[in-house]
Amino acid sequence: MLVTFKCHAAPDVTMLENLAQYLLGIIGKRLGPRGVITHEELETAIGKLEAAIATDKKERAEHEGHFHEGEEGHDHHELPPGLAQRAFPFLDMLRAAKKEDNDVLWGL
Repeated sequence: MLVTFKCHAAPDVTMLENLAQYLLGIIGKRLGPRGVITHEELETAIGKLEAAIATDKKERAEHEGHFHEGEEGHDHHELPPGLAQRAFPFLDMLRAAKKEDNDVLWGL
């Protein structure tokens, strides 16, 4: 199932339900049939999401440090897209909404 986030300050952001649930969980919200991130909540939400992205980047960098490219007995593998890539459109929307004092809605 897809979830579409809307606000007047940015284009709609559509994502799979599991990613929407994960991102909302990071900022302290629950995915329901309808919901809102009010403009008063945006600063905290952005901070929490940015902190989670920083943590993810650090953990990915540590994992890459253990990458055994070309070593015997270790197959090549690629890391899946990180939180920064998956969350960017949503984070960009939150920042735009904050700048224009808009709410972010879903389930309309």
